[in-house]
Amino acid sequence: MSIVPVVNEWFTHNRRDLPWRAPDFGAWGILVSEIMLQQTPVARVIPRLTLWLERWPTPADLAASPPGDAVREWERLGYPRRALRLHAAAVAITEQHGGVVPSDIDALLALPGIGDYTARAVAAFAFGLRHPVVDTNVRRVIARAVEGQAEAGPPSTRRDLAAMETLLPESPEDARLFNAAMMELGAIVCAARAPRCDSCPIANSCRWRAEGYPPYEGVRAAVQATFEGSDRQVRGLIMAELRGSDIPVTAEEIATVWPDAEQRDRALAGLLADGLAVRVTGGYELP
Repeated sequence: MSIVPVVNEWFTHNRRDLPWRAPDFGAWGILVSEIMLQQTPVARVIPRLTLWLERWPTPADLAASPPGDAVREWERLGYPRRALRLHAAAVAITEQHGGVVPSDIDALLALPGIGDYTARAVAAFAFGLRHPVVDTNVRRVIARAVEGQAEAGPPSTRRDLAAMETLLPESPEDARLFNAAMMELGAIVCAARAPRCDSCPIANSCRWRAEGYPPYEGVRAAVQATFEGSDRQVRGLIMAELRGSDIPVTAEEIATVWPDAEQRDRALAGLLADGLAVRVTGGYELP
């Protein structure tokens, strides 16, 4: 039995009221939201997204601003290279597509910083095209409900898209709804650490549940290093100094953000190499 009708019906009555789900939100807003949501919780994204779109309601508006403004507006969403890539995408959309976000997958993939997931998410959610959209939540639901595995294991774009394609209904509208519904199911019910199986609309057809919740014994993805004391933390501290100043930040001021000079210099060198900071007369600033 297909899980599509049950999952879509559940989503229709239980989905969260999120800005990018509004019918008039627009392709640019959806593109921005998808990039902001990468590795960042929804609650942190919503206020920043609102401010971003108030300032830059179109790709052309963002393209007309210097990239440093995008990095500063990104605030503390994390992984600020996303801000530079979003600015570069806005420039490409403005120059190559007349300021209109393209709907074609290949055209979306050709934009700076746009990968498989984001391209398909924009095509499906902004334009209603039938494409499988797979994030971490979708992978987990498929692993449990269909494959009987507690975890999805390391990602594989080809395998993951094929698994979702098998489930995807033919109707573009039903497919669009199902893509969003599977994400929502994984986010609020079929959670990683504490799945709410008693509230799951497909509990009776879940293979993992039927087999007694066997533990995962497959290959695991590499665990990320802790944030505290990492180069990433030091990069963030330097970025905070740069964002908070309208004049160049001196080397002496940067030296105060972290006591380990070798690690601090390594973090600063990384920011310069990534284009998130530039060396100018008097010190360093955003690009």
